[in-house]
Amino acid sequence: MLNYFLPNEHVKSVFDIQPETLKKRGIKGIITDLDNTLVAWDVKDATPEVIQWFKLMKDHDIKVTIISNNSQERVSVFSEPLGTPFVYSARKPLSRAFRTVAKEMELKKDEVVVIGDQLLTDVLGGNIAGFFTVLVVPIVQTDGKITRFNRKIERRILNYMRRKGKISWEE
Repeated sequence: MLNYFLPNEHVKSVFDIQPETLKKRGIKGIITDLDNTLVAWDVKDATPEVIQWFKLMKDHDIKVTIISNNSQERVSVFSEPLGTPFVYSARKPLSRAFRTVAKEMELKKDEVVVIGDQLLTDVLGGNIAGFFTVLVVPIVQTDGKITRFNRKIERRILNYMRRKGKISWEE
């Protein structure tokens, strides 16, 4: 059961994920979280670095969709200027939104990677739905109320996995 919380990969930042590496793995699509994955949870617009990363993926024919539990207003204000499809109020970790996005991308599960900063929503949801998952270090160490609660649970899960030798990275 706890293996559902185990990401396939861990990176410091979404910018460490490069299209050449994805292509070598047969990845053609990315489902990414928004808050604390692409920008800090309290930052409204994409940074120049995020804009460049999206352009890089597009230039390499890698489809990207943002999936968030946040409100339509929050997600659309961020996504629309990028011309990026998005899902708001996704109800992660439920797998429906993940599967729907992959179907809309017209890609198979093994051609899509799920990227996010939370074990309890992004990694768990991506793993349950059968995707390759990448956990990124949260951009900032502050969170909204619900996420703060989730982080306490995540720390316990990560500490347990570390003790059992399932993970080796440091936070």
